[in-house]
Amino acid sequence: SGSAKVKAPPKIIDTGGGFFLEEEEEEEHKIEKIVHQPGPVLEFDYLICEECGKEFMDSYLMQHFDWATCDNCRDVEGKHKLITRTEAKQEYLLKDCDLDKREPMLRFILKKNPHNSQWGDMKLYLKLQVIKRSLEVWGSEEALQEARETRQDNREKMKQKKFDKKVKELRRAVRSSVWKKETSAHQHEYGPEENIEEDMYKKTCTICGHELTYEKITPWAPWPYC
Repeated sequence: SGSAKVKAPPKIIDTGGGFFLEEEEEEEHKIEKIVHQPGPVLEFDYLICEECGKEFMDSYLMQHFDWATCDNCRDVEGKHKLITRTEAKQEYLLKDCDLDKREPMLRFILKKNPHNSQWGDMKLYLKLQVIKRSLEVWGSEEALQEARETRQDNREKMKQKKFDKKVKELRRAVRSSVWKKETSAHQHEYGPEENIEEDMYKKTCTICGHELTYEKITPWAPWPYC
């Protein structure tokens, strides 16, 4: 018959603290060592400046207009100038739909109106993006220039038309004033009198056509004595 396997008695360990632990208990009380895995390496998507070609993470033009140019290369008064909505429409012949509805919608920043704060904020656009949008609408710089000239010609014609109208009104006013002045100093020269009815007569000025109407009273004569 097979012999039963006898489990060896647990090993007694003196903890030195006034009590003893069996080996199995000691294993249960061991503190596991926590191993921290290294975190993922963060990789930044650097942008390339269109002007200097250097890498950068963020800039004013990138943040507000999604234009890849670093702050060091930003030309506020020149290439990267901001223009108003009115300028964008007048100088580059854009309509509201070209700015607001054509994809992608042009980005802008809001700025207090320097002339009057109660007029509402101004919309400022990046001039480079406005030019690009204008070329998309008109097709080419030549077509845009031709449209500008046509619009300018129409404006000049409208100005000339308004000027001619004012001159015409002025001449009419001068003639009216001269006529009134001449009329006030005019001496009528009447033609022969005409009998209208009974004692009513009239005379007509041979120069201006003015009619003078008057009544003639027959002189009273005494009744003859019988």
